[in-house]
Amino acid sequence: MMKVAVSGAAGRMGRLVVKNAFEKGLDIAQAFDIREVGKDAGELAGIGKIGVSIQDDITRLDADVLIDFTIAEAAIKNAEVAAEKGVKIVIGTTGFTDEQKKRLEKLSERIPMIVSPNFSLGVNVFWKIVEFAANFLSEWDTEIVELHHRHKRDAPSGTAMRLAEILKVVKKAKGEDVNIKTCREGIAPRGKEIGVFGVRGGDVVGEHTVFFFGNGERVEITHRAMSRECFASGAVEAAKWLFNVSNPGLYTMNDVLGF
Repeated sequence: MMKVAVSGAAGRMGRLVVKNAFEKGLDIAQAFDIREVGKDAGELAGIGKIGVSIQDDITRLDADVLIDFTIAEAAIKNAEVAAEKGVKIVIGTTGFTDEQKKRLEKLSERIPMIVSPNFSLGVNVFWKIVEFAANFLSEWDTEIVELHHRHKRDAPSGTAMRLAEILKVVKKAKGEDVNIKTCREGIAPRGKEIGVFGVRGGDVVGEHTVFFFGNGERVEITHRAMSRECFASGAVEAAKWLFNVSNPGLYTMNDVLGF
């Protein structure tokens, strides 16, 4: 049976990953966090005691696959430990700098790794739908608006930035170079750009809308996450897929879903 470790296990997403992995019959071998140290990961996840205590020393990692939902700085450290120990890793953490992304790419030369800003099946299909639409509406003005709960750390979201990159690639293939602009203020007429805007408030799980503005009409494509369960389920499925991968490399949910 595949042995799974979860980093960020005391957080909202980490608890859901523990719960989902347990319900799918996986062996939860370890749980890491800097909070709730010593407490049973199963009790924190609401599934009762599973005999796995939260520990704060990631260097004790001993599993087949590590699922990480932490913060960018911690995720890099966790990936470095995983690479050193030959443990495959699934990373759902977002907010990485360009330098940190390059570090993850380098580490993926040593172990199989999946990094995704969003593990839900719906969002990954959503990205494909947006790409399809963009090929026909590439000359239209394009904007992205994302909504998340008030506690989200990074803005715009990783999902929104992935959408912007998809749109930018399509527009470039059609002969138009555009910039990604994450805010507007003052005197700011629209240029050759893709606007990305983050809205924060309340307990919104996640909502992303891509606007295509034409003359006299517009197209809106929206994905709404009603529960974080979809993210946890996707991450666990990604871990199950990665368990059977032997070649090091940086994989995506496209590989997991066979897109």
